Amino acid sequence: MTLDKIDDVQTLLAGQDYVCGRALATVVFLALKLGRPLFLEGEAGTGKTEIAKAIAAGLGRRLIRLQCYEGLDAASAVYEWNFAEQMIAIRTAEAVGGADRKALKTELFTEEYLIERPLLQAMRPQDGGAPVLLIDEIDRTDEPFEAFLLEALSDFQVTIPELGTIRAPEPPIVILTSNRTREVHDALKRRCLYHWVDYPSFDREVEILRARAPEATETLSREVVAFVQRLRDEDLFKKPGVAETIDWAKCLLALDAITLSPEMIADTLGAILKYQDDIQKLEGSEAKRILTEARAALPVG
Repeated sequence: MTLDKIDDVQTLLAGQDYVCGRALATVVFLALKLGRPLFLEGEAGTGKTEIAKAIAAGLGRRLIRLQCYEGLDAASAVYEWNFAEQMIAIRTAEAVGGADRKALKTELFTEEYLIERPLLQAMRPQDGGAPVLLIDEIDRTDEPFEAFLLEALSDFQVTIPELGTIRAPEPPIVILTSNRTREVHDALKRRCLYHWVDYPSFDREVEILRARAPEATETLSREVVAFVQRLRDEDLFKKPGVAETIDWAKCLLALDAITLSPEMIADTLGAILKYQDDIQKLEGSEAKRILTEARAALPVG
C-alpha cells in the first residue's frame, strides 16, 4: 500500500482496527515519508505500542520489539555470543586433537555463534522491506543506553568488535515509546518526530470500542466509555487507559452484560483497575455514584 497522503495512513491503521485522529496520522505520515524515528509519549494504555503493531501489519513488515527495562545495556540490545555452543566446539576440537588455537579462535567468533538481539536484527535485510523497530518504554532505561541509541539511530549501524560494523541496507521504521516515568534526554528526542498520545475523546473511544469489541451493544459501549472517562477524573494511583476500556468491555461481554449496573461494575473492577487501593475507593456507593454521573453526562445520540 502506498502512503501518498495523511488519509492513506488513517486508512492503513483503520484496516488494523486502530482508530486515530488527524494529528497522530500526520506525524506517522511524516515519520514514514522523511525516514525519521517517531517518539510517542503518553500515559500507559493509550495505544502507543499498538501503533507500531498496526503499522507493521498494515505495511506487511516484520515487527522487531526491544522491550526496555532498568539495567538494559547495549550488549543485551544488540548481540551476544552463544557461549554454550562455543564451549561445545572447543571440547570437540580438543577431543579430536591437533586443534590450531589461532584458527579455532577465529572460527568461534563468526556469525554461526552469534545470537542477534533486536537492534542487530533490525539492521539486517528483511523480506518485504525494512522492518518496524519498536523500542518500547525507553523511559525505563538509563542515560548511558540513551547515548548509545543516539549513535545507533543516527547512522543505523552497530559495531561488533570481532566482526566489524554492520550497517542497515535500508533504515528500519523506528518507533520509540515512553510512559514518562522519567524525562528522556532532549538529545534523543531531537532526532525524532514527537507526539503526545493522550486519552481519546468520548466519540473516538466509542469508535475504538466498536472496532475492538464489535459484539458490544451501542448502549453498553457508550456506558463503558462514559464510566471509564468519568473514572479518569478520580484521584487514582493508575488511571485506566484505552487498553483497559477494551479489556473491560470484553469481560462484560463474556458475562452477557447488556448494560452496566453497580453490581456488575463491582464484580469486574479488576479489568480496569490494577491497584487494590484504587479498587477500594470504588467500594460501596462510589461505583453507583460514578455510574450515575457518567450516564448523566452521556452525549445525546
